[in-house]
Amino acid sequence: IEVNGRVFDAYIPAATKPGQFYQYSCEFDAAWVILATYGISATGDELISKIDHDRSIEPYIEETDQGFIIRGGDIINAYSGDYTKSFLARSTATAMRKVFERYGLETALVGDRAGIEAALRSGNLVWMKTTVDFNTWRPATWIMPDGRTRQTVLGNDHAVVAMGFSERGVVIRDVLGPTSTNRNRPYEYEVDWDTFMAAWGAQSFDGLVVTPPSEQ
Repeated sequence: IEVNGRVFDAYIPAATKPGQFYQYSCEFDAAWVILATYGISATGDELISKIDHDRSIEPYIEETDQGFIIRGGDIINAYSGDYTKSFLARSTATAMRKVFERYGLETALVGDRAGIEAALRSGNLVWMKTTVDFNTWRPATWIMPDGRTRQTVLGNDHAVVAMGFSERGVVIRDVLGPTSTNRNRPYEYEVDWDTFMAAWGAQSFDGLVVTPPSEQ
């Protein structure tokens, strides 16, 4: 597939919008991209209402001899934190799949390059956790109320959509757009495979393939 003079093994024209719904709502903005691409209309607040919220604890940081610890809610099954002001607020693919399923879409977890490539070749967008701009990160361990843990990142947690790939790397839809941390951030960009896999790995290779309604 050739797009703007560049050749890709797979490329799915993904919807976009100018900026996120809230300062730290990236999981829902990435979900919006997929839904809008598939012809499903939803507002940010509607998407946020489709996920369970664990409000038992507002996430906070502890710095220990073993590194950074974030104590927060059950991000495996719910969303934790205040998405309007807390950079610690977040969720995971296993919780976000409930959002897509509540719109009638089928999902499947994905955690490797082969799975990303297969999904995109089949016309399926991929929701995923990474770091802002796929930059370097400070590792952190998220501890849930029942003691379960999840490897994550501290200050630049982010969610985006994989929309294409080639041997060069992965095409990303990122509605964050220009901000004070990167005035030149585009809404679509390519990330080389090594950088992509490293940043994705920092987020426990957390990804979700979402199948278009016409293919279900």
